[in-house]
Amino acid sequence: MARGFNSGNKQEEELPKPKLNKELLKRAAQILAYLKPFRTKFLLGMLFLILSSLAMLTFPALLGAMIDASEGKQTYTWLPADVFEIGSIAFVILTFTSIVSFFRIRLFVEIAEKSLASIRRDSYQKLISLPMEYFANRRVGELNSRLSADLAQIQDTMTTTLAEILRQCISLAFGVALLVFVSPKLALMNLCILPVLVVTAIVFGKFIRNLSRQAQDKLAESNTIVQETLQGISNVKAFVNEYYESNRYSNKLDAVVGLAVKGATYRGAFASFIIFCIFGAVIAVIWYGSTLVFLGEMSVGDLTTYILYSMFVAGSMGSFPELYANIQKALGASERVLEILQEEQESITIDESSKEIRKHFHGDLTFNHVSFSYPSRPDIKILKDITFHAKAGQKIAIVGPSGIGKSTIASLVLQFYKPDSGEILYDGMSSAEYLLSDIRNQVAIVPQDVLLFGGTIRENIAYGRLDADADHIITASKRANAHDFIMNFPEGYDTLVGERGVKLSGGQRQRIAIARALLKDPAILILDEATSSLDSESERQVQLALEELMKGRTSIIIAHRLSTIVDSDQIMVIENGVVSESGNHIELMSKGSGLYHHLYSLQSKHKIQV
Repeated sequence: MARGFNSGNKQEEELPKPKLNKELLKRAAQILAYLKPFRTKFLLGMLFLILSSLAMLTFPALLGAMIDASEGKQTYTWLPADVFEIGSIAFVILTFTSIVSFFRIRLFVEIAEKSLASIRRDSYQKLISLPMEYFANRRVGELNSRLSADLAQIQDTMTTTLAEILRQCISLAFGVALLVFVSPKLALMNLCILPVLVVTAIVFGKFIRNLSRQAQDKLAESNTIVQETLQGISNVKAFVNEYYESNRYSNKLDAVVGLAVKGATYRGAFASFIIFCIFGAVIAVIWYGSTLVFLGEMSVGDLTTYILYSMFVAGSMGSFPELYANIQKALGASERVLEILQEEQESITIDESSKEIRKHFHGDLTFNHVSFSYPSRPDIKILKDITFHAKAGQKIAIVGPSGIGKSTIASLVLQFYKPDSGEILYDGMSSAEYLLSDIRNQVAIVPQDVLLFGGTIRENIAYGRLDADADHIITASKRANAHDFIMNFPEGYDTLVGERGVKLSGGQRQRIAIARALLKDPAILILDEATSSLDSESERQVQLALEELMKGRTSIIIAHRLSTIVDSDQIMVIENGVVSESGNHIELMSKGSGLYHHLYSLQSKHKIQV
């Protein structure tokens, strides 16, 4: 299990903070662009939103009119002076508002959920199409957090916050206009505090947004710890490190809590200030309005109407801090999601046509002066000048000390990476002349550590060819010496293998992988230490399956157990990034010296002693 004992690499650290509002607007526009396919429904929802908001604004005027009507007078000539009639009108408008609100909520939730599904789909599709180097520099837990926690934050904003902001803006704008209409004197006094609130919102918003981003990052790191620990639970228990992992997770959670509390402090201070200003203004309105009633400049009904409109405006303004904080959280979350969407992906199309092979090759493979260093370590040359030619159908073995680039050669054959210099040829044609999907559709790999998906045995074998029927799957399993042990399970091919194939032994997983490769029927086969971690009986079973798999196809065999490659057509010894020796087993052993002779003699001597 790859462990990360630090807080994460550079890619996992906090992203640069945008300094311009233009950047924030651009990011918001990219997220809101997902609403475009639903613009008709969005406009309809907006219409219902406006209607429901405007309908709600009639109630203060109606209630004030009822109070005036009860005193035998009516300020508004367009309303009846009868209390019963005004009450009836109020209930009709209330019914209309309820119906319109239902459709508003229904439409906005549908639009938000479908838009978010599109974001999730695009993010996942982009994620799985990114080059291998991207995943080498990031942990699974962090990426999973982006598709769960970050998108959940965006979901909350698109489902409720966005519509609520629009509704409160309408209520605020029309509410202020109606305040001025009812009493310009009282409205002027109220509006004096507005500039103070706006300036305070800008200042506090900056702190809230930064803290929100940091909290999201820390939460992603805590999720990474959970993911790594559960994936490597056997190692955790074997080393009795439960306490260590618990402390590690607890420390990350403490950091999340600390940032959340700090953010809550700023939001609480902001909300307290807003509440003081707003409700202080309400008290002042009632005090000053009562004076105006006493002087006969306005009626009790008008004062009631004004106070109710003040409550509407106060409620709208009071909701903005929390809504603004949610928007800031969503923008912080979108930064991570958009980073994925903006990454440069591999030149491969993700559709049904990606399984079609447009240009076939027979398996002739050439490495022509290939040099390579990993992008994350450009100063370290793994391969310096690798040249070899494997004819179609040949077995080519690659041996050498650990860490000298044997598995790197396999990655280059699969085009997981591009060489720094030199070229790789398939049937004499440069890799650049093939589609990436064409190369990978004709190359298969059986690794040392076989990863099975958590479905059934049938599904894992069929992963080699998704359209394979039951007969083809069974035939491939028989050729891989897997059919017998599969049928010993009560559910047979429908047996669930568990996460990463944990319910199967190493040898069983290897034979499932071999059956999967047989079903794919590749032109080039890569065996990367395919038997090195197996016991003798499992190795014998797997070796028989491998011999069946290698028939009629070019095989690149990476092995530590040299006894498994003695019949190879060519054996290449890699030292210090170059091919130091090559030839078949007899030729290399007849030299009487060299790394291959030394390694083979050591392993033979060890075998005799055992």
